[in-house]
Amino acid sequence: MTDDLGRIAGSQPENRSSLLSETITGRRTVRAFQPTPVPREFIEAAIRAAGWAPSPHGRQPWRFVVLESLARRTILADAMAADWQRQLELDGQSNDIVTIRLQKGRARMIDAPALVLACLYLNELDVYPDPERQEAERIMAIQSLGAAIQNLLLTVFSAGYDAGWMCAPLFCPGIVQDALGLSADLHPQALIPMGLPAKDPVRKARKTLEALVVSWE
Repeated sequence: MTDDLGRIAGSQPENRSSLLSETITGRRTVRAFQPTPVPREFIEAAIRAAGWAPSPHGRQPWRFVVLESLARRTILADAMAADWQRQLELDGQSNDIVTIRLQKGRARMIDAPALVLACLYLNELDVYPDPERQEAERIMAIQSLGAAIQNLLLTVFSAGYDAGWMCAPLFCPGIVQDALGLSADLHPQALIPMGLPAKDPVRKARKTLEALVVSWE
């Protein structure tokens, strides 16, 4: 605990183990960040790692938008907040809860020194004459984007930084496209805020192996 607190209080990334198993189990979702910038080379390395994820027929159906400028992050956060408020109110949330959740969600996007928007890009997928296989191709692309994001997250963590995975763009893709001036063939899927942690996150317990494996014959 002392080591963790000392690291959090510092302004430099921690030296972390190069063992894959420790990187996988050490990675955590961070929601509060220090303002210290993330060096461009680390962001580039994380996106390069994402590009090595498996994908349908090697098409790499993903594209990334990097948001470092506070102005751009604020524009996106404000645009998404308006629609998120509408959704929370549809869920019957009280005004106090809506306000708190909006503030926290907006802070995650504005306070993180860097945001990476992961987009699905379907233009280069194989084309089939029947809708069933075409839909399977699209699902494979979505699955591969998850693998690409995991590569990115692990690379960020191994470099001594932290990140999170926000699925909010899935609920308002058009708003994200409009706010950032993206073309219609870039389908926003996830926002990855990254930086040095402002505090240690609370980690949820993982399911046991026995709970995960439903059959082994």
